[in-house]
Amino acid sequence: MEYGISTFADVMPDPHTGRTISQAERIRQVVDDIVLADKLGVDFYGVGEHHRREFAASSPAIVLAAAAGNTKHITLGSTVTVLSTSDPIRVYQDFATIDAISNGRAELLVGRGAFTESFPLFGFDLNQYDLLFDERLELLLKARDNEFVTWRGKTRSPIDNLGVYPRTEKPLNISMALGGSRSTVIKAAKLGLPVVLAMLGGNIVDFCNYAKLYRAVAQESGHDSDKLKFSVHAHGFVLNYSKETADTFFPYIQYYRNHLLGERGFPPYTRSDFDYARSSGQGLFVGGPEEVADKIMLLINHLNIDRFIIQMPLATMPHDIVKEAISVYATKVIPLVKEKIEAGTI
Repeated sequence: MEYGISTFADVMPDPHTGRTISQAERIRQVVDDIVLADKLGVDFYGVGEHHRREFAASSPAIVLAAAAGNTKHITLGSTVTVLSTSDPIRVYQDFATIDAISNGRAELLVGRGAFTESFPLFGFDLNQYDLLFDERLELLLKARDNEFVTWRGKTRSPIDNLGVYPRTEKPLNISMALGGSRSTVIKAAKLGLPVVLAMLGGNIVDFCNYAKLYRAVAQESGHDSDKLKFSVHAHGFVLNYSKETADTFFPYIQYYRNHLLGERGFPPYTRSDFDYARSSGQGLFVGGPEEVADKIMLLINHLNIDRFIIQMPLATMPHDIVKEAISVYATKVIPLVKEKIEAGTI
């Protein structure tokens, strides 16, 4: 069982002061957070890709490379790389380079992306949404598995027996992001790719069917499902006390949801919505160490996960509070979960 943290390097006005830090400052904060997580023994840190003003990490690979030379143990990955609008050869090269700098600690999580700004930005047709991802995933896996690549497709110029460098010393760990689509679960399982399930609300136990489907299809497709990593990525925040955490975090998640989901027609996010979403059994991991640890135990018990990744913060919180949350997660939540596992409480 592994424990991780992720971020999109959010850059949004502080709901208390109205101040918005620069994107440059936020990127530097993320590098500092990764270094802190490494020192505290967190297993994984992921940086996600976005292409809008509210998020600074449009190039996760560069942020991760900056952290790679300043860390020793933590695994560094994207959460997620929008493969549909990226060149798979360059993506492989970038993460092979991070792997070299970090001495084998790079991972790559690919997906279609929940936002579509990168399509017009890089000149891609949204009508080819599925085809772009499928072809680029095929080419990425060819680059991972072969020094010399030959490939033909409809969305990119062909490659005829060309070398791709640098090579990783062992095959690059490539995982696939899962949202709510059964077809995506089935595709990943048939390919034998590890997966990261985005659990952005809802009842934790209700997500069991995704894990069961993935493992069943993987086994039917000739893969050893016991060796395929199944991770969960969820929103959350943790400080020492439940009420302190909730009161501190609510204004930020409220701004985040009202701003980003409001533009998609979602109703305003209220305190009662928040309190229900973080209640027992629900998929918002906000509370004191014991509460968050208990929810991670639910995931282990019902979904048999291999890694839990908490995305924190949402919106742009004061950096000292974020660092405190990372410390509480690393020094209290993770040890609590390990104790519960060792005690056989699952």
